[in-house]
Amino acid sequence: MFQKDEIILHEDADRIVELLLTVEIFNKERLTLDYLPKDIRKNYWDNNKGELKSQLEVFGKDVECIYNINPDLIQRVIKELPFIDYIEINSRLKLTNFNVAMRWFLNRDKNYDKIKKNPVLAYYCSKKGLLDIDYKTVLSENVPILCSREWKEYLINKISNDEKLSPALPLVKIFCAEDMLLSMKDMVLTEEEIEKLNRVKGAINNKKILKRLKLYDVGKLLFVGPPGTGKTTIARLTTEFFSLPLVEIRISMIVDQYLGETSKNIDRVFELARNVAPCILFIDEFDFIAKTRTSDEHSAVKRAVNTLIKNIDEINLINDEIILIGATNHPQLLDIAIWRRFDDVVFFPLPSDKEREDILRHLLTDIKGDFNIKDIARITDGFTGSDLRLIVKKTVLNILSKNNKEEIYIMQKDLINSVDEIKKSSEMREDIGRYFGIE
Repeated sequence: MFQKDEIILHEDADRIVELLLTVEIFNKERLTLDYLPKDIRKNYWDNNKGELKSQLEVFGKDVECIYNINPDLIQRVIKELPFIDYIEINSRLKLTNFNVAMRWFLNRDKNYDKIKKNPVLAYYCSKKGLLDIDYKTVLSENVPILCSREWKEYLINKISNDEKLSPALPLVKIFCAEDMLLSMKDMVLTEEEIEKLNRVKGAINNKKILKRLKLYDVGKLLFVGPPGTGKTTIARLTTEFFSLPLVEIRISMIVDQYLGETSKNIDRVFELARNVAPCILFIDEFDFIAKTRTSDEHSAVKRAVNTLIKNIDEINLINDEIILIGATNHPQLLDIAIWRRFDDVVFFPLPSDKEREDILRHLLTDIKGDFNIKDIARITDGFTGSDLRLIVKKTVLNILSKNNKEEIYIMQKDLINSVDEIKKSSEMREDIGRYFGIE
């Protein structure tokens, strides 16, 4: 049986050999950045250039940084493993016999789990027939470089250091998949929503065909639906779905009190998107800047809408690698010319009985209790996905306020009480709205 320090040595040896094998395979096979596990990739990433620092090599400082292994332990591991050479002059580690190292690594307990999280090793083991593993599945679960925090930081650096682009930086927020607290797996989408998102993904994967057929103007989606139906959340989660960074326009910053400045701001953010492409450009509360032009409208407002239409016309997925998503709760306010600029309108309706069941089932997955989801779904007709999330949140907080137990146990009456509380709150908002003449 291992002593505590022997267990530590055992685990650290596995990590060091994994790193050495990964680096050697990556260099020889000339794999793309998406294959590197994110912790390893981050260590070798050059934030100023937006690429790896150089041909990958392993030094003592790399092992310390990636795995937080004490230098003394690194030395102990090297002494235990005869297939690792250590060059003292620069603290470089190198495999002296790759095949011996690979056999050693494959024979160790739990290392199969490491390979399932390392696309480089999964690719090699699959290619050489060493393991029955689908490396494409492993690769799909790794964070792609274009929606990683490293890439986001590089883009912000790039914009900040560009005199022409830097004024646009305060006008946007840049998101990557790693920023998201939720994922697409956490969402309940309709078949229509999934189909239209997949249509854009198909266009991304077949840009050459579309270009040959001169079908350029694709990849522009308008999300429409009542508040709380998931438009903004789904739009932001497309950074994961499309494996691209997302540039979200900050509407409050775009609209300026000075005449003509709003139009200039619109030009700035579209130019920024072109310079950070491939990306998703997301405009929430789209009706705020794309509202109907009327004869008595101020000329500056008309000019802003015209500028927006011009910029939408001038970008596309095929040539510019930009996906445009607009979202609105008030489609009736949009200028009629705006509608024609989008190749797909995605409607986010209030969830059906079945969809409310699915949403509640997902929200309550990790919570123990004695409750009937079907009954709760039935009494929440007209509730949005956001309302259903609020039911669960209120229920949990109510229980926590009454006891300090680590385990949460929910009863049916707890959920019903939260439903009633939300209904009363909604009625109160409507009464206040009527009193103050707010629709």
